[in-house]
Amino acid sequence: MASQVQTHDTITLTVRDQNGNTQKFKIKTGVKIGRVIDEYCKRCSVARDQVRFLFDGQRVNFESTPKELEMEDGDTIDCMRQQVGGGAGAWWL
Repeated sequence: MASQVQTHDTITLTVRDQNGNTQKFKIKTGVKIGRVIDEYCKRCSVARDQVRFLFDGQRVNFESTPKELEMEDGDTIDCMRQQVGGGAGAWWL
C-alpha cells in the first residue's frame, strides 16, 4: 500500500529573465538551489556574479534548498542582470 503514496520530492522550477525568456529545471527539493543557478548561467553563457536571482521578491541564497524556500512545483525564479555604473557623481553631466 505504501507504494501507492506519491511523494513530491522533485519539482519543476522556471527561471525567467528580464526579457521574459524562460528555462525550466527539474530539481529535488533537498538539493541546493545553486545547482539550478549554475546550470542557468552555463546555458546562457553568463557569469554568476553578473546576475541576481529573486524568488518572491527576495534574493535567493545559493545554499538554500527549494524545501527551505517553500518552493512548489511550477514556481518561478526571476533573473536580473546586475546594473553597472550610474554612480552618484554622474548626475551633473
